[in-house]
Amino acid sequence: MIRVAIAEDHQSLIDGIKLLLEYEEDIEVVGTANDGEALLDLVRLKQPNIVITDIRMPKCDGIMATKKIKKEFPHTKVLGFTMFDQREAIEQMLDAGASGYLLKNSPLDEVLKAVRSVYKGNTYFDCNIKVEAEDDTNKKTKGLLTKRQVEILGLVAQGKTSREIADELFIGIHTVDTHRKNMIRILGLHGKGELMRYALEKKYNF
Repeated sequence: MIRVAIAEDHQSLIDGIKLLLEYEEDIEVVGTANDGEALLDLVRLKQPNIVITDIRMPKCDGIMATKKIKKEFPHTKVLGFTMFDQREAIEQMLDAGASGYLLKNSPLDEVLKAVRSVYKGNTYFDCNIKVEAEDDTNKKTKGLLTKRQVEILGLVAQGKTSREIADELFIGIHTVDTHRKNMIRILGLHGKGELMRYALEKKYNF
C-alpha cells in the first residue's frame, strides 16, 4: 500500500486529489495539511511513503518543508505540486530532495502516474513542463535542463563521481543522483556512460 500525504493551501484542490486517490486499491491517503508546519507534523505522525506538496504555502513553504522531511525521513519521496514551471522553482525543489514535479493544471491522472513512479524509486516530471535553461554560452540546452543540471553535467564531463560532485556543490549525493537520472531521461540517453559521453561531445567540460 502506498501511503500518501497531501499539503495544499486550497482545500478544494486537496479534496479533488484525495477523491481521485481514494478509488485506487494500492493507494491510501493518510492525511492532509494546509500549511508547511502542519505537513511536517503530519509526516512525523504518519510517516507516509509519498508527500505531495504545494511549493507556496503559509508558515513554511514546500521547499523548506521538503528539506526537513528528507533530513528526518530520507526514504520518504516528495512530489512538488504547483502552478510554477519556472526553472528556479524546479531547481529549488530538486535541490531540496524532491523526486518529481507536477503542475496543478495537469490532468489528475498525471498525479497517479507520478505517485506510482516515485514510489518505485524513479523520478517524475510533469509532461506539460516546457521550461528550457541556458548554459554559459547562452545556447539552449536540449529539453528541460536546469541551471544546476548544466553545472552537474560539466562536472560529470570532468569525470567526477556523484560524491565528489555533491561535496563540490554542497548538496546531497541523493540530489546529485536524482539530477543524473533526470538528465538521462530528458536527454533521451540510456545510462551513466552515455551521460558522460554526451557531456564531452557537447563540450560541457568547461
